[in-house]
Amino acid sequence: MLNRLFYLAISASLLIVTSITQAAPTAASMPIPKAPSNGARAFIIQDFNSGRAVASEAADQSYEPASITKLMTAYVIFNELKAGKIALGDKVTISEKAWRTPGSRMFVEVGKQVSVEDLLQGMIVQSGNDATIALAEFVAGSEETFAALMNRHAEDLGLTGSHFINSTGLPGADHYMTARDIANLAATVIRNYPEYYKWYSQKEFTFNEITQQNRNKLLWKDASVDGVKTGFTDSAGYCLVTSAAKDGMRLITVVLGTDSASERINASQALLNYGFRFFETHKLYEAGTSLASSRIWKGSTDSVTLGLNRVLYVTIPRGRYDALDASMKIDNRIMAPVAEGTALGSVQVRLDDDVVAEQPLVSLQGVAEGSFWQRITDEALLYFE
Repeated sequence: MLNRLFYLAISASLLIVTSITQAAPTAASMPIPKAPSNGARAFIIQDFNSGRAVASEAADQSYEPASITKLMTAYVIFNELKAGKIALGDKVTISEKAWRTPGSRMFVEVGKQVSVEDLLQGMIVQSGNDATIALAEFVAGSEETFAALMNRHAEDLGLTGSHFINSTGLPGADHYMTARDIANLAATVIRNYPEYYKWYSQKEFTFNEITQQNRNKLLWKDASVDGVKTGFTDSAGYCLVTSAAKDGMRLITVVLGTDSASERINASQALLNYGFRFFETHKLYEAGTSLASSRIWKGSTDSVTLGLNRVLYVTIPRGRYDALDASMKIDNRIMAPVAEGTALGSVQVRLDDDVVAEQPLVSLQGVAEGSFWQRITDEALLYFE
């Protein structure tokens, strides 16, 4: 894909370089139909790689997430595992509170010891509230303290429409998430913890000689689906966050507050079909690839190489790739010293009148301050700029 979007090395300041001319309108550029109607209070279809939401409704309004809450619980625990603070083989003593928790259960027994790995599978596959509370208490000492940890992580992740008072998703007046926050959290779990994400595609788990199936029935209906999590309470309704990968494209859908388990499945399937049918995702530029060079003043060298610090993807209507229009803007009068990774401009990709992707243009290497003679020389040259 890279050879389709050309780039130029530039040294002028605040210069915009257009790299593709717009294609003539074709049948492929006809308007996309609206996303399928469904009974959800809120929904979103979001591309995993680009992060673009291709359709949504009430996606930034907060609702009870029910057991989708456990996705944040899992994220916190995965962080603890990565940091080496706990291990999958650690044994957790089951408290009476965990044992007595109502709702879906893994059927752990009070006073028994269960491994973190088994509890994680009990929470992810079986949606066990007992397993969830046992893990929360193991990590933070109490569920209340663990909820505070969840809120701190939510803030770090920029999940501004979410707040947690427990680890399970049992109803509470101050316990909520948005569909967009859920989609972003699911993408973070998939991206950061693939070794644990595999459990979200597990169709059943057996513990204490009791086998329970995953409540996400899309795992049986659609081979492209490999997660993520269901949720239900009387007040939240039936909820589902789903992820599916097909032909190099991964979509995440969220439906909140449908009236039945079958309705959340049908709504999610329809949204996935819509997303894959009408949209496509392209990788335009790799991270660390030189896209431009610019004059740098008073430095040990007179130019700095610019590129991106992460891969740039775009999600667009199918058949519109040749109509993309890419440009770069570079800051005026860049002065040394400049550290590697410093934002010095931006790359913007447009489709017709819409900006479909934008990322900072950063220095790919550091440039130290130049010698006294270099600084004096550049100071004189700048006088005539």
